[in-house]
Amino acid sequence: MLRLTSRIASALAGVGLLAGCAGAGAQTSGQPTAGGISSGTSKSANSPGQGGNLILYTCASENVEQAVIAAFEKTHPGTTVKTFRAATGPLNAKVAADVRSGGLQADVIWACDPLTMHGYDQQKLLKTWAPPNAADIPATYRTPHFTGIAVLYMVMAVHRGVTPPTSWSDLTAPVYKNAVALPSPRFAASALGMLGYFASTPGYGLDFYRNLKKNGAVQVNSPADTLTGVEQGRFKVGMTLANAAYIDRKKGSPIEVVWPKPGAIAIYGPIGVTTKKNLSPIAEQFADFAAGVQGQKAMADKNTYVTLPGMGGPQIPAGSPVVSPDWPTLFDSSTKMLAEHSTIFGG
Repeated sequence: MLRLTSRIASALAGVGLLAGCAGAGAQTSGQPTAGGISSGTSKSANSPGQGGNLILYTCASENVEQAVIAAFEKTHPGTTVKTFRAATGPLNAKVAADVRSGGLQADVIWACDPLTMHGYDQQKLLKTWAPPNAADIPATYRTPHFTGIAVLYMVMAVHRGVTPPTSWSDLTAPVYKNAVALPSPRFAASALGMLGYFASTPGYGLDFYRNLKKNGAVQVNSPADTLTGVEQGRFKVGMTLANAAYIDRKKGSPIEVVWPKPGAIAIYGPIGVTTKKNLSPIAEQFADFAAGVQGQKAMADKNTYVTLPGMGGPQIPAGSPVVSPDWPTLFDSSTKMLAEHSTIFGG
């Protein structure tokens, strides 16, 4: 396997994130693209990085990614965006394979959490870039090399009729014994961000996961799996994504959605332009577009929380608390965090 240069990339490899886990959430529900890179449209394939062609690597769900691509291609006639879409683990594996075999193919990477993107940054795979409207996007979603364009909110789905928890810590209480489902940080980017928050928050830490395990909590793969388990009544409570839970509840699913104290956990999905040789001339244009008004509106219209204010999309209930990890701190402490989690919930 490629010898990665960053601590976070090494940590991900150590618990299997480089070899088959998945991304998460409303923007990560799509399956890996079969057969490698595919076109976002029905246009024939051309050499990557030539003329108006662009290769995008992403873990965004197909409907969200395709909405942005369609809007971009409509406003940029003659361009073609080709996509390698995969969950976070296979996406990391693809990047590693590219570097190992001669160089990154992607012109733009759209990841699903900052820890993964930081790993690419530490490998010097991302160039300095910021969208023209960077000042309109909250600073917490920006670094010199990547900018957040979407946000996942981890909340609780509670089966109807069950007394709802009011805080995350309630899940370790006897009333929820053998009745809680949580997603795996080795499979889901949103779960990795959630782990980062709890591991670094006083009163929680890795002991929170130890107490969940002692209380019979079950770890499944993705937030979608936890949501399904709660809907089917196999679990009383599941840690899942807000927009997915609201969609299912609107369809008649027997669940309630809880934004627990100290808050729903926000994990942002960043985009960045790569240091690929012969970079596509439209790479920065596409990244700018995704972070700009038109791209953000296209995503919001697909029920995605976006980082640019005023674009619509799913609502956050009034008064709902929101928290997020200290991402820069986690960039330097993830190795131990992931290794300890593995000893609690296993492989």
